[in-house]
Amino acid sequence: MNSAAIQRVLTLEEAASLTPQQVLDLYHTLYGEIIALKQQLDWFKRQLFGQKSERRIEIGTNGQMSLGEWLTQPALPEPPSRLIAAHTRKAATQRPDDGDAVPFFDETRVPVEVIELPAPATEGLSPEDYEIISHKESYRLAQRPGSYVVIKYRRPVVKLKASEALVCAPAPSNVIDGSRADVSFVAGLLIDKFAYHLPLYRQHQRLADAGFTLSRPWLTQIAQQGAALLEAIYEAQWASIRESRVKAMDETPIKAGQGVPGKLKRGYFWPVYGERDEICFPFFESREIKHVEAALGLTPAERAVLLSDGYHAYAHYAAKTGITHAQCWTHTRRGFFEAQAAEPEAAAEALALIGELYQVEEDIRQAGLKGERKKDHRLAHAKPVVERFFAWIDERFAAQGLLPSNPLTKALAYARDRRFGLEVFLSDPDVPIDTNHLERALRVIPMGRRNWMFCWTELGARHVGILQSLIVTCRLHGINPYDYLVDVLQRIGQHPAERVHELTPRCWKALFAANPLRSPLHRQAP
Repeated sequence: MNSAAIQRVLTLEEAASLTPQQVLDLYHTLYGEIIALKQQLDWFKRQLFGQKSERRIEIGTNGQMSLGEWLTQPALPEPPSRLIAAHTRKAATQRPDDGDAVPFFDETRVPVEVIELPAPATEGLSPEDYEIISHKESYRLAQRPGSYVVIKYRRPVVKLKASEALVCAPAPSNVIDGSRADVSFVAGLLIDKFAYHLPLYRQHQRLADAGFTLSRPWLTQIAQQGAALLEAIYEAQWASIRESRVKAMDETPIKAGQGVPGKLKRGYFWPVYGERDEICFPFFESREIKHVEAALGLTPAERAVLLSDGYHAYAHYAAKTGITHAQCWTHTRRGFFEAQAAEPEAAAEALALIGELYQVEEDIRQAGLKGERKKDHRLAHAKPVVERFFAWIDERFAAQGLLPSNPLTKALAYARDRRFGLEVFLSDPDVPIDTNHLERALRVIPMGRRNWMFCWTELGARHVGILQSLIVTCRLHGINPYDYLVDVLQRIGQHPAERVHELTPRCWKALFAANPLRSPLHRQAP
């Protein structure tokens, strides 16, 4: 039966002329297409309406849950009750006096305004009639609309009587020459856009609501100039990552640059995570193989390892440079997770085996194992599981009669073809089992796509990569990104160029975090 014949409904005569083998072939073809379409429909439904988590829910050995089992709540003690006329009412839960509550903020960083409340019992009494013996304090979290401040510098103009000359102190210098934006505003604008994903047009609206008359292009210029100041620090961090022996790499799309009239082109960030907990987001205009070489270079570190998903560009780069290519177990697991609807029993077996590997990794984290101890533990506990997993895959391939389009077949083939890369973590303790650490770090790009949606130009995309590289690395090292940006924006112009690496978040934390440079606004705070 040719493919053209199944694009329409067969007539009665055509159906009667089919041989049994043709009927069987037609059945398999149509059945495969129906299953594939159903899987696509289920996937789209899950993207729109469902939970995207790949967490497994164990439902017992018999595969069935009792009615309401998920809804079972832990037993709570019955609240005390008191007798009310005609009915019994539960007593209200007593809350502790909020006057004794522990403050929920860092008092060294958060401004506090004190409001003194009078005591009603002292009304009409003279000070000699009562004594204040202590105070109780209650706290309320408050907000001013638009927390912007204007710093007004008053510089005296002095006339020297001896020479009749008029002199005046120069205006304080700024991180952006000739700009009215204080360093605190520059840092806050960048943090709001890139850490909290607040587009510039919304920031402009907030400024207008707070009483400021500013142009929106001016905010864009401030963001561009701020990113340009930080570019040298980004390059130093990028050099540090490229020196790492073990790196993880991925790619994620972003709209940037003019494409056909009325539309933006699709470009890609290629985030790279280094072994010193640093990440950079280089931008390239496509997903071609050559960009991996452009990003990582062709002279990798000794015994270098590249950890990635199954995209063939990474395997091509590893083969060309001779480095070890490690594969991600989470991406392998995902195929079996997607196959649960079609082959629930087989998929459950695979997921259970992979779950054992992750339990081994959890045991390693709990025990704090490093280096050779970590390697020995993996070889003793994870390697047998890996061998059972691939033996099970071989058995499934030998016994199965599944179509090539079946999702379980695809998952089995994906894992079998990448066996070498999936086993790298067993012999190298520095190699993670998956790229989840990278996936978590690059989440800021999809979040940005949902808020500011696009970068408009390729230069804008590069600036996004610079800012996100530094802000996300600050998060990885437990650094407040606002404090970091306020400091380095002032320090970059006076710091020696050959020591610019000292301003990367990892080094800055050790050298300058204890006594960072502040803005004039901070120094004026009471």
